[in-house]
Amino acid sequence: MGISTHILDTSLGQPAENVPLALYVLLNDTWSLIGEALTDADGRCKHLLPSTHTLQSGIYRIHFETGSYYKQHDLEGLYPYVEIVFSVADPRQHFHIPLLLTANGYTTYRGS
Repeated sequence: MGISTHILDTSLGQPAENVPLALYVLLNDTWSLIGEALTDADGRCKHLLPSTHTLQSGIYRIHFETGSYYKQHDLEGLYPYVEIVFSVADPRQHFHIPLLLTANGYTTYRGS
């Protein structure tokens, strides 16, 4: 199906807009870039997996350039980037990987 994400700045109570993202897949012990995007005004990236790529079983990584977001808001953040690594066992499912962000912490979960 696909991979999507959403970033919410929980300290400000608002979506994190214009955050650069990159999606990688692990192939033969090497990370391969398969997609790049920016979060929209609602902090979402609904289609991080490009339409030219079919979701396969495997290990994936989303790289969030959080330092860019902090700079946009004149914040000093502890984490210049966040990387979330997750496994896809059933590629028929959709994988929504949200990021809840503050300048000094973050959390994630599998969304729907």
